[in-house]
Amino acid sequence: MDWSLLSSSSLSLVAFRRWFWSESFWLPPNVTWKDLEEGGGSEGPGPPSMVLPSVYDLWLSVPLAVALFGLRLIWERYIAHPLGHLKSFKETSLAKPQPNEILEKAFGLHGKFSPDHNKILGYAKQLDWTPRQVHRWWRKQRMLGKPSQMQRFKETSWRFIFYLCSFWSGLYILWDKSWFWEMNYCWQGYPRQHVPSDIWWYYMVELAFYLSLVLSLFRDVRRKDFREMVIHHFATISLLCLSWSNNMIRVGTLVVCLHDTVDYWMEGAKLALYCKSNKLCNVMFVVFTVLWFITRLVIFPFRIIRSTMFEGHLVVGMFPMYYLFNGLLCTLLSLNVIWFCMILRMFYQYVIHGKVSLTALD
Repeated sequence: MDWSLLSSSSLSLVAFRRWFWSESFWLPPNVTWKDLEEGGGSEGPGPPSMVLPSVYDLWLSVPLAVALFGLRLIWERYIAHPLGHLKSFKETSLAKPQPNEILEKAFGLHGKFSPDHNKILGYAKQLDWTPRQVHRWWRKQRMLGKPSQMQRFKETSWRFIFYLCSFWSGLYILWDKSWFWEMNYCWQGYPRQHVPSDIWWYYMVELAFYLSLVLSLFRDVRRKDFREMVIHHFATISLLCLSWSNNMIRVGTLVVCLHDTVDYWMEGAKLALYCKSNKLCNVMFVVFTVLWFITRLVIFPFRIIRSTMFEGHLVVGMFPMYYLFNGLLCTLLSLNVIWFCMILRMFYQYVIHGKVSLTALD
Protein backbone atom coordinates (compact mmCIF):
# COMPACT_ATOMS: atom_id res chain seq x y z
CA MET A 1 0.00 0.00 0.00
CA ASP A 2 1.27 3.45 -0.95
CA TRP A 3 0.99 5.26 2.40
CA SER A 4 2.25 8.53 0.92
CA LEU A 5 -0.60 8.54 -1.61
CA LEU A 6 -3.13 7.77 1.12
CA SER A 7 -1.72 10.53 3.31
CA SER A 8 -1.85 12.98 0.40
CA SER A 9 -5.50 12.10 -0.29
CA SER A 10 -6.39 12.59 3.38
CA LEU A 11 -4.70 15.99 3.41
CA SER A 12 -6.55 16.98 0.23
CA LEU A 13 -9.87 15.94 1.80
CA VAL A 14 -9.13 17.95 4.93
CA ALA A 15 -8.16 20.97 2.80
CA PHE A 16 -11.40 20.64 0.80
CA ARG A 17 -13.50 20.46 3.95
CA ARG A 18 -11.82 23.56 5.36
CA TRP A 19 -12.41 25.38 2.08
CA PHE A 20 -16.06 24.25 1.77
CA TRP A 21 -16.98 25.02 5.39
CA SER A 22 -15.10 28.32 5.41
CA GLU A 23 -16.45 30.50 8.22
CA SER A 24 -15.96 33.61 6.06
CA PHE A 25 -18.52 32.23 3.58
CA TRP A 26 -21.09 30.56 5.83
CA LEU A 27 -21.13 32.81 8.88
CA PRO A 28 -21.35 36.52 9.71
CA PRO A 29 -18.23 38.47 10.72
CA ASN A 30 -16.84 37.55 14.16
CA VAL A 31 -18.89 34.34 14.28
CA THR A 32 -17.29 30.89 14.23
CA TRP A 33 -18.58 27.32 14.07
CA LYS A 34 -17.94 27.07 17.80
CA ASP A 35 -20.78 29.53 18.29
CA LEU A 36 -23.10 26.89 16.80
CA GLU A 37 -21.97 24.25 19.23
CA GLU A 38 -24.20 23.53 22.21
CA GLY A 39 -21.24 23.63 24.58
CA GLY A 40 -20.50 27.28 24.15
CA GLY A 41 -18.86 29.86 21.92
CA SER A 42 -17.73 33.42 21.91
CA GLU A 43 -20.67 34.35 24.12
CA GLY A 44 -19.98 31.54 26.57
CA PRO A 45 -22.07 28.46 27.26
CA GLY A 46 -25.78 28.70 26.74
CA PRO A 47 -28.51 27.38 29.00
CA PRO A 48 -28.50 23.60 29.55
CA SER A 49 -31.70 23.20 27.51
CA MET A 50 -30.34 25.02 24.43
CA VAL A 51 -30.36 22.91 21.25
CA LEU A 52 -28.48 24.16 18.19
CA PRO A 53 -28.59 22.66 14.69
CA SER A 54 -25.78 20.51 13.39
CA VAL A 55 -25.09 19.91 9.72
CA TYR A 56 -24.93 16.18 10.52
CA ASP A 57 -28.61 16.32 11.49
CA LEU A 58 -29.44 16.71 7.80
CA TRP A 59 -28.51 13.09 7.13
CA LEU A 60 -31.62 12.06 9.06
CA SER A 61 -33.76 13.56 6.28
CA VAL A 62 -32.57 10.86 3.85
CA PRO A 63 -34.07 7.83 5.66
CA LEU A 64 -37.09 10.00 6.49
CA ALA A 65 -37.52 10.73 2.76
CA VAL A 66 -37.38 7.01 1.97
CA ALA A 67 -39.92 6.37 4.76
CA LEU A 68 -42.25 9.04 3.38
CA PHE A 69 -41.93 7.59 -0.10
CA GLY A 70 -42.80 4.16 1.30
CA LEU A 71 -45.75 5.65 3.20
CA ARG A 72 -46.92 7.23 -0.02
CA LEU A 73 -46.82 3.87 -1.83
CA ILE A 74 -48.86 2.32 1.01
CA TRP A 75 -51.36 5.20 0.84
CA GLU A 76 -51.75 4.90 -2.93
CA ARG A 77 -52.17 1.12 -2.89
CA TYR A 78 -54.33 0.49 0.16
CA ILE A 79 -56.31 3.72 0.58
CA ALA A 80 -56.35 5.87 -2.57
CA HIS A 81 -56.75 2.94 -4.98
CA PRO A 82 -59.88 1.53 -3.27
CA LEU A 83 -61.31 5.06 -3.05
CA GLY A 84 -60.65 5.50 -6.76
CA HIS A 85 -62.51 2.28 -7.46
CA LEU A 86 -65.52 3.64 -5.59
CA LYS A 87 -65.52 6.62 -7.99
CA SER A 88 -65.01 4.29 -10.98
CA PHE A 89 -61.79 5.96 -12.12
CA LYS A 90 -60.20 4.36 -15.17
CA GLU A 91 -56.96 2.53 -14.43
CA THR A 92 -55.61 2.44 -17.97
CA SER A 93 -54.89 5.16 -20.50
CA LEU A 94 -56.46 5.17 -23.95
CA ALA A 95 -55.42 2.36 -26.27
CA LYS A 96 -52.65 3.06 -28.75
CA PRO A 97 -54.00 3.91 -32.23
CA GLN A 98 -53.31 1.53 -35.08
CA PRO A 99 -49.95 2.11 -36.84
CA ASN A 100 -50.28 4.46 -39.78
CA GLU A 101 -47.22 5.83 -41.55
CA ILE A 102 -49.01 8.75 -43.23
CA LEU A 103 -50.71 10.02 -40.07
CA GLU A 104 -47.61 9.42 -37.93
CA LYS A 105 -45.57 11.66 -40.26
CA ALA A 106 -48.36 14.24 -40.18
CA PHE A 107 -48.48 14.09 -36.38
CA GLY A 108 -44.73 14.68 -36.24
CA LEU A 109 -45.23 17.71 -38.50
CA HIS A 110 -48.21 19.28 -36.70
CA GLY A 111 -47.51 18.05 -33.17
CA LYS A 112 -50.44 17.77 -30.80
CA PHE A 113 -52.40 20.49 -32.61
CA SER A 114 -55.03 19.14 -34.99
CA PRO A 115 -54.54 20.18 -38.63
CA ASP A 116 -57.18 22.31 -40.33
CA HIS A 117 -60.28 20.82 -41.96
CA ASN A 118 -58.86 20.76 -45.50
CA LYS A 119 -55.79 18.78 -44.42
CA ILE A 120 -58.00 16.35 -42.49
CA LEU A 121 -60.00 15.81 -45.68
CA GLY A 122 -56.75 15.29 -47.61
CA TYR A 123 -55.50 12.65 -45.15
CA ALA A 124 -58.90 10.94 -45.21
CA LYS A 125 -58.82 10.78 -49.02
CA GLN A 126 -55.27 9.34 -49.02
CA LEU A 127 -56.26 6.62 -46.56
CA ASP A 128 -59.79 6.04 -47.81
CA TRP A 129 -61.02 6.92 -44.32
CA THR A 130 -63.76 9.22 -43.12
CA PRO A 131 -62.70 12.56 -41.55
CA ARG A 132 -64.13 11.29 -38.28
CA GLN A 133 -61.76 8.30 -38.32
CA VAL A 134 -58.81 10.65 -38.86
CA HIS A 135 -59.93 12.85 -35.96
CA ARG A 136 -60.31 9.78 -33.72
CA TRP A 137 -56.80 8.53 -34.61
CA TRP A 138 -55.37 11.99 -33.94
CA ARG A 139 -57.09 12.22 -30.55
CA LYS A 140 -55.81 8.79 -29.49
CA GLN A 141 -52.26 9.65 -30.57
CA ARG A 142 -52.39 12.93 -28.68
CA MET A 143 -53.58 11.24 -25.51
CA LEU A 144 -50.95 8.48 -25.78
CA GLY A 145 -48.71 8.28 -22.73
CA LYS A 146 -50.97 10.43 -20.58
CA PRO A 147 -51.60 9.03 -17.09
CA SER A 148 -54.87 7.35 -16.23
CA GLN A 149 -57.52 8.91 -14.02
CA MET A 150 -56.57 6.51 -11.24
CA GLN A 151 -52.89 7.48 -11.36
CA ARG A 152 -53.76 11.19 -11.23
CA PHE A 153 -56.14 10.64 -8.34
CA LYS A 154 -53.64 8.62 -6.28
CA GLU A 155 -50.81 11.15 -6.67
CA THR A 156 -53.03 14.17 -6.03
CA SER A 157 -54.67 12.62 -2.96
CA TRP A 158 -51.26 11.96 -1.37
CA ARG A 159 -50.10 15.54 -1.92
CA PHE A 160 -53.43 16.87 -0.63
CA ILE A 161 -53.15 14.88 2.60
CA PHE A 162 -49.52 15.84 3.18
CA TYR A 163 -49.95 19.56 2.42
CA LEU A 164 -53.09 19.73 4.56
CA CYS A 165 -51.36 18.09 7.54
CA SER A 166 -48.14 20.03 6.95
CA PHE A 167 -49.78 23.45 6.90
CA TRP A 168 -52.01 23.01 9.93
CA SER A 169 -49.34 21.29 12.01
CA GLY A 170 -46.86 23.99 10.99
CA LEU A 171 -49.32 26.70 11.95
CA TYR A 172 -49.94 25.02 15.31
CA ILE A 173 -46.18 24.70 15.96
CA LEU A 174 -45.40 28.30 14.99
CA TRP A 175 -48.41 29.95 16.64
CA ASP A 176 -46.67 30.53 19.96
CA LYS A 177 -43.27 31.41 18.47
CA SER A 178 -42.26 35.05 18.76
CA TRP A 179 -40.81 35.26 15.24
CA PHE A 180 -44.11 34.12 13.72
CA TRP A 181 -45.62 37.47 14.72
CA GLU A 182 -42.60 39.74 14.53
CA MET A 183 -39.79 39.25 11.99
CA ASN A 184 -37.23 41.05 14.17
CA TYR A 185 -37.09 37.99 16.44
CA CYS A 186 -35.63 36.04 13.50
CA TRP A 187 -32.39 37.95 14.02
CA GLN A 188 -32.20 38.56 17.75
CA GLY A 189 -29.56 36.40 19.41
CA TYR A 190 -28.32 35.00 16.10
CA PRO A 191 -26.60 32.57 15.65
CA ARG A 192 -27.16 31.03 19.10
CA GLN A 193 -30.92 30.59 18.74
CA HIS A 194 -32.48 27.61 20.46
CA VAL A 195 -34.23 25.09 18.19
CA PRO A 196 -37.23 23.57 20.04
CA SER A 197 -37.95 19.90 19.38
CA ASP A 198 -41.18 20.65 17.49
CA ILE A 199 -39.34 23.01 15.12
CA TRP A 200 -36.54 20.44 14.75
CA TRP A 201 -38.93 17.73 13.58
CA TYR A 202 -41.04 20.14 11.50
CA TYR A 203 -37.96 21.13 9.54
CA MET A 204 -36.73 17.55 9.09
CA VAL A 205 -40.08 16.26 7.85
CA GLU A 206 -40.44 19.15 5.38
CA LEU A 207 -36.94 18.54 4.02
CA ALA A 208 -37.63 14.80 3.82
CA PHE A 209 -40.87 15.45 1.90
CA TYR A 210 -39.14 17.52 -0.78
CA LEU A 211 -36.39 14.92 -1.04
CA SER A 212 -39.10 12.28 -1.55
CA LEU A 213 -40.61 14.43 -4.32
CA VAL A 214 -37.24 14.41 -6.06
CA LEU A 215 -37.15 10.61 -5.70
CA SER A 216 -40.54 10.37 -7.42
CA LEU A 217 -40.05 13.24 -9.88
CA PHE A 218 -39.70 11.05 -12.96
CA ARG A 219 -42.24 8.52 -11.74
CA ASP A 220 -45.05 11.02 -11.25
CA VAL A 221 -47.35 12.53 -13.84
CA ARG A 222 -45.31 14.94 -15.96
CA ARG A 223 -47.15 18.24 -15.98
CA LYS A 224 -46.80 21.41 -18.02
CA ASP A 225 -44.72 23.14 -15.36
CA PHE A 226 -42.27 20.24 -14.97
CA ARG A 227 -39.20 22.44 -15.49
CA GLU A 228 -40.38 25.05 -13.00
CA MET A 229 -41.21 22.28 -10.51
CA VAL A 230 -37.69 20.83 -10.74
CA ILE A 231 -36.19 24.28 -10.09
CA HIS A 232 -38.61 24.80 -7.20
CA HIS A 233 -37.75 21.49 -5.52
CA PHE A 234 -34.01 22.04 -5.72
CA ALA A 235 -34.27 25.68 -4.60
CA THR A 236 -36.41 24.62 -1.63
CA ILE A 237 -34.08 21.78 -0.64
CA SER A 238 -31.09 24.13 -0.93
CA LEU A 239 -32.81 26.74 1.23
CA LEU A 240 -33.71 24.21 3.91
CA CYS A 241 -30.22 22.70 4.02
CA LEU A 242 -28.37 26.03 3.94
CA SER A 243 -30.60 27.66 6.54
CA TRP A 244 -30.22 24.63 8.82
CA SER A 245 -26.43 24.68 8.47
CA ASN A 246 -26.05 28.24 9.77
CA ASN A 247 -29.18 28.37 11.94
CA MET A 248 -31.40 30.65 9.85
CA ILE A 249 -34.16 28.22 10.74
CA ARG A 250 -36.61 30.83 11.98
CA VAL A 251 -36.86 32.45 8.56
CA GLY A 252 -36.98 29.00 6.97
CA THR A 253 -40.01 27.93 9.02
CA LEU A 254 -41.90 31.06 7.93
CA VAL A 255 -41.10 30.44 4.26
CA VAL A 256 -42.21 26.79 4.45
CA CYS A 257 -45.44 27.44 6.34
CA LEU A 258 -46.36 30.36 4.08
CA HIS A 259 -45.91 28.30 0.93
CA ASP A 260 -47.87 25.37 2.38
CA THR A 261 -50.87 27.67 2.87
CA VAL A 262 -52.14 27.34 -0.70
CA ASP A 263 -50.92 23.96 -1.90
CA TYR A 264 -53.67 21.82 -0.40
CA TRP A 265 -56.33 24.12 -1.88
CA MET A 266 -54.98 23.42 -5.38
CA GLU A 267 -54.75 19.67 -4.79
CA GLY A 268 -58.23 19.71 -3.27
CA ALA A 269 -59.62 21.51 -6.33
CA LYS A 270 -58.09 18.81 -8.55
CA LEU A 271 -59.65 16.04 -6.44
CA ALA A 272 -63.04 17.75 -6.62
CA LEU A 273 -62.72 18.02 -10.40
CA TYR A 274 -61.74 14.37 -10.75
CA CYS A 275 -64.86 13.48 -8.72
CA LYS A 276 -66.97 15.71 -11.00
CA SER A 277 -67.87 18.05 -8.15
CA ASN A 278 -67.59 21.22 -10.23
CA LYS A 279 -69.07 23.63 -7.69
CA LEU A 280 -66.66 22.54 -4.95
CA CYS A 281 -63.79 22.72 -7.43
CA ASN A 282 -64.74 26.27 -8.45
CA VAL A 283 -64.92 27.43 -4.83
CA MET A 284 -61.58 25.85 -3.92
CA PHE A 285 -59.93 27.28 -7.04
CA VAL A 286 -61.10 30.82 -6.23
CA VAL A 287 -59.87 30.49 -2.62
CA PHE A 288 -56.59 29.10 -3.94
CA THR A 289 -56.12 32.04 -6.33
CA VAL A 290 -56.81 34.66 -3.67
CA LEU A 291 -54.58 32.96 -1.09
CA TRP A 292 -51.75 32.56 -3.63
CA PHE A 293 -51.76 36.29 -4.31
CA ILE A 294 -51.91 37.25 -0.62
CA THR A 295 -49.32 34.79 0.70
CA ARG A 296 -46.83 34.39 -2.13
CA LEU A 297 -46.97 37.76 -3.86
CA VAL A 298 -47.70 40.08 -0.92
CA ILE A 299 -46.62 38.58 2.42
CA PHE A 300 -43.63 36.65 1.05
CA PRO A 301 -41.88 39.56 -0.74
CA PHE A 302 -43.06 42.47 1.42
CA ARG A 303 -42.64 40.84 4.83
CA ILE A 304 -40.13 38.00 4.62
CA ILE A 305 -37.83 39.01 1.74
CA ARG A 306 -37.96 42.66 2.82
CA SER A 307 -36.76 41.62 6.28
CA THR A 308 -33.98 39.34 4.98
CA MET A 309 -32.75 41.95 2.52
CA PHE A 310 -33.10 45.21 4.42
CA GLU A 311 -33.35 44.38 8.13
CA GLY A 312 -31.49 41.17 8.94
CA HIS A 313 -28.06 42.36 7.80
CA LEU A 314 -28.28 45.33 10.16
CA VAL A 315 -28.24 42.84 13.06
CA VAL A 316 -26.17 39.89 11.81
CA GLY A 317 -23.98 41.64 9.22
CA MET A 318 -23.32 40.78 5.57
CA PHE A 319 -21.55 37.63 4.39
CA PRO A 320 -21.53 35.54 1.14
CA MET A 321 -23.98 32.93 2.40
CA TYR A 322 -26.45 35.71 3.16
CA TYR A 323 -26.39 36.78 -0.51
CA LEU A 324 -26.97 33.17 -1.62
CA PHE A 325 -29.83 32.79 0.85
CA ASN A 326 -31.56 35.90 -0.52
CA GLY A 327 -30.88 34.75 -4.08
CA LEU A 328 -32.71 31.49 -3.45
CA LEU A 329 -35.63 33.35 -1.87
CA CYS A 330 -35.83 35.55 -4.97
CA THR A 331 -35.76 32.40 -7.14
CA LEU A 332 -38.83 31.14 -5.28
CA LEU A 333 -40.49 34.54 -5.74
CA SER A 334 -39.79 34.44 -9.50
CA LEU A 335 -41.37 30.99 -9.73
CA ASN A 336 -44.38 32.27 -7.76
CA VAL A 337 -44.83 35.07 -10.31
CA ILE A 338 -44.55 32.63 -13.26
CA TRP A 339 -47.08 30.28 -11.70
CA PHE A 340 -49.44 33.14 -10.88
CA CYS A 341 -49.48 34.11 -14.57
CA MET A 342 -50.60 30.54 -15.34
CA ILE A 343 -53.20 30.77 -12.56
CA LEU A 344 -54.55 34.04 -14.00
CA ARG A 345 -55.04 32.38 -17.38
CA MET A 346 -57.00 29.60 -15.67
CA PHE A 347 -58.98 32.18 -13.71
CA TYR A 348 -59.82 34.02 -16.95
CA GLN A 349 -61.13 30.76 -18.44
CA TYR A 350 -63.15 30.23 -15.26
CA VAL A 351 -64.74 33.69 -15.57
CA ILE A 352 -65.52 33.20 -19.26
CA HIS A 353 -66.82 29.62 -19.13
CA GLY A 354 -68.01 29.44 -15.52
CA LYS A 355 -65.96 26.37 -14.67
CA VAL A 356 -62.35 25.29 -14.23
CA SER A 357 -60.82 23.25 -17.05
CA LEU A 358 -59.31 19.89 -16.07
CA THR A 359 -56.59 20.27 -18.72
CA ALA A 360 -55.56 23.69 -17.38
CA LEU A 361 -55.75 22.72 -13.71
CA ASP A 362 -53.77 19.53 -14.19
